[in-house]
Amino acid sequence: MKDPSTEHLHPPLTEAQVIANLRQTEDFSDQYYAAWWLGRMRSRHPETIPLLIAALDPLQENPINSERRAVALNAIRALGILQATNAEEKLRILLKKNDYSIREESARSLGMIQAQAAIPDLCELLSGSQDEVEQIQPGSAKLKEPYESVLEALGAIGVASHSVIIMITPFTKHSRPLIRASACRALLQLTGDQKWAPPLIELLQHDDPLIRRGVLLDLGATGWMPALPAIQAAAIENSLKLVALRGLAEKSEDTSVLDAMDALL
Repeated sequence: MKDPSTEHLHPPLTEAQVIANLRQTEDFSDQYYAAWWLGRMRSRHPETIPLLIAALDPLQENPINSERRAVALNAIRALGILQATNAEEKLRILLKKNDYSIREESARSLGMIQAQAAIPDLCELLSGSQDEVEQIQPGSAKLKEPYESVLEALGAIGVASHSVIIMITPFTKHSRPLIRASACRALLQLTGDQKWAPPLIELLQHDDPLIRRGVLLDLGATGWMPALPAIQAAAIENSLKLVALRGLAEKSEDTSVLDAMDALL
């Protein structure tokens, strides 16, 4: 399949060509690229959402064709980016699939859509004893559920009910740093309680650069302005700092964020 990161090596396609590529069913590579492109370019073509939703249908097959699955994963991501509320029901169904990546991307997209009806489904994925949520899958480093994307989705949806808070809070003690960060991020978003910010600031000093990068993006997503100095000082590449600062800027009118972005350019 085409790698979307090599887009610059190919002649630019028009939106109409991309739509045609997603509509056809013979070349999965073209479909894969088209599903990615439509999300990346924030397409508003009237056929975009119906075609992306249709690209999810092969996930009901058993067994699932691997190439169709790859197209569907890109479609799920695109539907989230495009905030396709009419895809909510199908994405909620996909949270039940016996496929970790499908559940992961569906949760993330439901968060982007801010699908309040999906909250019980998302909370169900967080259920389980402490031992269960720490247990890895046989022959894999993955946990039972994609906890990071589920926690982030609940924070993005923004319903700070008691039942949601009590489902998220135990994950602030999880053994995996990025899961702790996702839980603190969600709780800071939902409650505005600044006690959830220091654990994120502390994780910005972690030895693992992948963890530092993830936490940086979490801080940006919270919109918590006091994080600005820590984001600026983090030992992380400027391109990601800009993403995090953009997250702060979207939730604040403080011009100091724009000044910090200008300083990195």
